[in-house]
Amino acid sequence: MALSGMRGLSVFISDIRNCQNKEQERLRVDKELGNIRTRFKNEKGLTPYEKKKYVWKMLYIHMLGYDVDFGHMEAVSLISAPKYPEKQVGYIVTSCLLNENHDFLRLAINTVRNDIIGRNETFQCLALTMVGNIGGREFAESLAPDVQKLLISSSCRPLVRKKAALCLLRLYRKNPDVVNVDGWADRMAQLMDERDLGVLTSSMSLLVALVSNNHEAYWSCLPKCVKVLERLARNQDVPQEYTYYGIPSPWLQVKTMRALQYFPTIEDPNTRRSLFEVLQRILMGTDVVKNVNKNNASHAVLFEALALVMHLDAEKEMMSQCVALLGKFIAVREPNIRYLGLENMTRMLMVTDVQDIIKRHQAQIITSLKDPDISIRRRALDLLYGMCDVSNAKDIVEELLQYLSTAEFAMREELSLKAAILAEKFAPDLSWYVDVILQLIDKAGDFVSDDIWFRVVQFVTNNEDLQPYAASKAREYLDKPAIHETMVKVSAYILGEFGHLLARRPGCGPKELFGIIHEKLPSISTSSIPILLSTYAKILMHTQPPDPELQSQIWTIFNKYGSCIDVEIQQRAVEYLTLSSKGAALMDILAEMPKFPERQSALIKKAEDTEIDTAEQSAIKLRAQQQAQTSNALVVTDQPTSNGIPPANQLGLVKMPSISSTVDHDSAGQELSLENGTSSKVDSQPPADLLSDLLGPLAIEGPPSSSVQSQPNTNSVLEGAAVEATAIVPAGEQANSVQPIGNIAERFHALCLKDSGVLYEDPYIQIGIKAEWRAHHGRLVLFLGNKNTSSLASVQAIILPPSHLKTELSLVPETIPPRAQVQCPLEVINLHPSRDVAVLDFSYKFGNDMANVKLRLPAVLNKFLQPLSVSAEEFFPQWRSLSGPPLKLQEVVRGVKPLPLLEMANLFNSYRLTISPGLDPNPNNLVASTTFYSESTRAMLCLIRIETDPADRTQLRMTVASGDPTLSFELKEFIKELLVSLPPATRAPTQASPMPPVAQPVSVPTVESNDPGAMLAALL
Repeated sequence: MALSGMRGLSVFISDIRNCQNKEQERLRVDKELGNIRTRFKNEKGLTPYEKKKYVWKMLYIHMLGYDVDFGHMEAVSLISAPKYPEKQVGYIVTSCLLNENHDFLRLAINTVRNDIIGRNETFQCLALTMVGNIGGREFAESLAPDVQKLLISSSCRPLVRKKAALCLLRLYRKNPDVVNVDGWADRMAQLMDERDLGVLTSSMSLLVALVSNNHEAYWSCLPKCVKVLERLARNQDVPQEYTYYGIPSPWLQVKTMRALQYFPTIEDPNTRRSLFEVLQRILMGTDVVKNVNKNNASHAVLFEALALVMHLDAEKEMMSQCVALLGKFIAVREPNIRYLGLENMTRMLMVTDVQDIIKRHQAQIITSLKDPDISIRRRALDLLYGMCDVSNAKDIVEELLQYLSTAEFAMREELSLKAAILAEKFAPDLSWYVDVILQLIDKAGDFVSDDIWFRVVQFVTNNEDLQPYAASKAREYLDKPAIHETMVKVSAYILGEFGHLLARRPGCGPKELFGIIHEKLPSISTSSIPILLSTYAKILMHTQPPDPELQSQIWTIFNKYGSCIDVEIQQRAVEYLTLSSKGAALMDILAEMPKFPERQSALIKKAEDTEIDTAEQSAIKLRAQQQAQTSNALVVTDQPTSNGIPPANQLGLVKMPSISSTVDHDSAGQELSLENGTSSKVDSQPPADLLSDLLGPLAIEGPPSSSVQSQPNTNSVLEGAAVEATAIVPAGEQANSVQPIGNIAERFHALCLKDSGVLYEDPYIQIGIKAEWRAHHGRLVLFLGNKNTSSLASVQAIILPPSHLKTELSLVPETIPPRAQVQCPLEVINLHPSRDVAVLDFSYKFGNDMANVKLRLPAVLNKFLQPLSVSAEEFFPQWRSLSGPPLKLQEVVRGVKPLPLLEMANLFNSYRLTISPGLDPNPNNLVASTTFYSESTRAMLCLIRIETDPADRTQLRMTVASGDPTLSFELKEFIKELLVSLPPATRAPTQASPMPPVAQPVSVPTVESNDPGAMLAALL
């Protein structure tokens, strides 16, 4: 932009740059905004040059992060200017300041259309650029046909047609149902013959979007795409400006091959042969060079070609060539190329039979497990898992076990699971399988799920020849001075069932086994004690005739735990004590566990549920989860009933999924954990749905009309007792429920005034909030901080929005690593006035504790207020124009907490209700004003008058007026609650207790309330 001719603009920019601090900058900006507002009031006296200069200043102020809520009409009006300098300013500033739903854009549609269908190419480019940037539905409905005509016009220059293709692409992506592309197959086929590579590249981008939705309609484009690739591969008719480091238009090559992947197959043999010749040329002509930019371009083409080869299911010879090429890449020093090589090898395993060829690179893949980059290590692990079979299982599993000792915590759980699955699927003999699982438990006990040791117990129980060997190995591990609790459990179980098979071996008698197992009892958790009690009963049962000394020791233990507070432990101890007194009959009662029925391994089933996770699949899963979360969490009422009260099924309530997980009744774990010493099975019942009661408290009435009397709002800002009463819900029958630190209500009320702080804290987690508010938009960031040295698992966060809020929460990770913090942005849009409050339903698991917390979010009515000071000349005409109900409501409020007039004024100001002193002639009265923002009301002026009685401060008369009846009622009730309840936050905001230092502290720095900052870019 050539701004040198605008001296005023240059001076203003210099003044901003010379400001010493943020406060000086804000003062200078406010002064300039006041000057611009004054000049715009006398718009007729403005020259086009001056209007252009002031609009430029508005754009610069907006780019600095300040709110520019006026002057939009002046910017839009410049679009219709006859000269280029003014028109350019109008298009640029309109694109930046207005979003697709802004009302002013409708005023510009005709002007924009005239520019598009006109003969001035410069104006056409400006109009197409703005329409493509904004991409609104109204633009699509009105302008898409004209943009389509431009694209296929033979009289337009390539520059205009290129912009038309990109503009149409944006409109189609944004509104595919509005843009009419019926019968466009022939048009697109003609565009594929375009000689200008700029138009061809833009048209190819459009084709990719079209065939991704409906490839059947565009079969005629397929041979044309192959011809485009042939032209580029042979470097025919490719201008120098489209050649990047000697590669003919790599962007066009990538887009063309991407489009071909949307077609299921290629039937024509000539077309197929031509395409494979091109792909062969790409595969043969790509190598690693020193120039990074050339590498990036050539490898972008190469890896897209590999994806196309896999998609077309090429001959094995070409597949072998691809694997050999990838083998070179996984050996280079550049980490990005190594990553792509490993990922594409993994993808090739999934689509074709090249396992034998990939095995040749096994040593190099194993070397990648020691790469400094964790993403490369993950891809190497996935590839080793996929290429494993009977011939190389031993080598691969041994490498994984060796790597397990040095692997970081983030990979150990996945590593353990995959090693266990490979050992089970490809074990040459069962003793080797037992060795592998016990080594896994020994090296990574914290990361070995119960499914793994349940499965080894099934194998040992079902194979009699394996039982003595497993018992002897378990005995060996118990000799170690320090072993993991999981090893204690599996060893105790195996020795309890099969320890008697070792009776003749030295050190393996009943007394010795009991002694070495009992030594581990003090080091295990309460949940593992029942297994040891069952083992003691089994040892006693196998000792016939009974040893009095051993019997006495075990009975003492049973007596001790017979009064344990844990019901499971107590029941087992009492029952085993009674059963053990029956003598030889105990042999029948505590017989060995029967063989497990043959069934699919729970580990392999888990692996099938979580297939090898490539980067592409991760992105697909993430998008699917986000869409599912959005569809579940964003339930918004669009159409209230005639009286303003939404019907019951439109209250913005969300049907919550049950958190009770499906129980696998066939798994060994259920039998082991419930009846470890008997041959009977206990059917486990899934836990109750803890969230089902949430729908009751949230069924809140909408705003009544003026004829309806005031009703208490059960989920308002200053109440919410129903939510607070269930602030902590333990999952299941927990002995010790998780208790919050600090007062949850006080934290919420403090955040109703502040924009950052701590919303919730308990011994395991701290949830902080940082918020920015602009008009009816809000952007909150939830900071979830793990305070412990162990991970938080099964993390879930769902927003339960009331009908007046539209919310969108980004995906919350299922696990929070130790001493780490994750940030989850939350977008909020206020649709209409209401005092209802959104609820954050948050749950997590730490060890055996699972907490479910329901927290009110501080997206409350006063956050959508903007302080506004009015003069007497502005106040009284507005006050008189709002003559009475339903726009002006009056009520005598009793039971007010007595406050001096100055404190009451400060209270109003803190909630963004600006007090105008001296406006009311009675010194005992207060007059306040503010602006309320919502999608339905836009910017709505609100006026408040409070008349106090000096003789009785517990009552007052309140009058609230606005241009919207619902807003008047909701604001009146909001102020009434404020004056009657006086929450702690209004008196002295509670300082949130800081969290112990973690990688990134949860306590968020305070944000300047008038500085929207980076949120503007996201909202506009």
